[in-house]
Amino acid sequence: MKAGQLILSLSILVVLHELGHFIPAKLFKTKVEKFYLFFDPWFSLLKFKKGETEYGVGWLPLGGYVKISGMIDESMDRDQMAKAPQPWEFRSKPAWQRLIIMIGGVTVNLILAFLIYAMMLWYWGETYLPTTAVKYGVAVDSLAESVGMRDGDKILSVDGVAVENFSAIPAEIILHEAKSIQVDRNGQQMNIAIPPGFIRQMIKQKSPFAIPRVPYIVSDFEKESVGEKAGLKKGDKIVSLNGESTEYFSDFRKKMKGRAKQEIQVGAVRGKDTLNFKMKVPESGLIGVYFDRDMTKFFSLNTKKYSFFEAIPAGFNKCINTLVKYVQQLRLIFVSKEVKASESVGGFLSIGNLFPGEWDWMSFWEMTALLSVILAFMNILPIPALDGGHVLFLLYEMVTGRKPGEKFLEYAQIVGMVILFGLLLYANGLDLWRNIFSKWFS
Repeated sequence: MKAGQLILSLSILVVLHELGHFIPAKLFKTKVEKFYLFFDPWFSLLKFKKGETEYGVGWLPLGGYVKISGMIDESMDRDQMAKAPQPWEFRSKPAWQRLIIMIGGVTVNLILAFLIYAMMLWYWGETYLPTTAVKYGVAVDSLAESVGMRDGDKILSVDGVAVENFSAIPAEIILHEAKSIQVDRNGQQMNIAIPPGFIRQMIKQKSPFAIPRVPYIVSDFEKESVGEKAGLKKGDKIVSLNGESTEYFSDFRKKMKGRAKQEIQVGAVRGKDTLNFKMKVPESGLIGVYFDRDMTKFFSLNTKKYSFFEAIPAGFNKCINTLVKYVQQLRLIFVSKEVKASESVGGFLSIGNLFPGEWDWMSFWEMTALLSVILAFMNILPIPALDGGHVLFLLYEMVTGRKPGEKFLEYAQIVGMVILFGLLLYANGLDLWRNIFSKWFS
């Protein structure tokens, strides 16, 4: 399911990105020889010709391309470039037209992200859990405990600045390399210092260090659940384990550690009655009882609805904010001692894992908009073989009045392609190491 969503999302993005080059090329009467989704070395899965352009689907899903006549690109067509320039070729067009053709893909990706965000806000609105609404406090993991946080703490601010959206707290800590977290513990305000290494561990573990605490309300059972066999029913509220209070799910989970194959007694409230259920914990250490994950039952979520005309500026702002946050993340890789490229960079497997395990249109479009922003930014980087490399040389030509030599552009294209394939192999190699090979050697 994740792979299907990733392929569909990237297909949409690649086709529209290449369309951003194709349309202005056609408008300026520049010949486009090929328009392909995915790359087609040696053979293609599907192709047909309409007019002067061959349209097709390649077998190598690493992007896509349009082959514009008279342009030094990934096709490295030296024979064509050795001939005299023709009026319909890219190299024969004025610099300003070539510039518009080259920035067309990035422009379309940014417009697409803006439109997706705007339409999402108009259709679904914006719903989030306010930090102030986390009334039961948070359940913390061992990383948060190591710096002094405790179950039940209510997060007030990060570096003294309140964070309205609870789910944005980890990003605020990482992107701004926060030094402290302020919490309310049993009515007393406390300052929790963030030591060196904490942010690196946050990124490495890829899971929140603190989540909202919720009561343990039984919502369903696994097959062969010992809890169900003992008499627990949906809607029961589990409140104790062997006589010890477990008011929240996180309390119960922590107290269950190390109890595999043991006899336990679980206390639960049903209506006005408190009942006790005896059961033997299986080897898995779990009693097979799911807790209710519906946040609306426990917290007051904030939902903001947008009219069509309100969604347009809101979508634009969200697009810009997403771009800014992505640039901040990349910056940390190069300047922060807390962020290591080997732990933060990922390839297609990492991207695919960002999609949910079951189909959800809201999540799909949210991820597609994010990837569109990323694709736009990465493509405009001034690296030869990317759109940004071509734009850099065109700007040089427009400023100086001198066009870089075709041999220079050819060599620059080769260097750029080596860099890009190196980065591609590095990112996907890290994915394979983290998810497959490291387990073999652990």
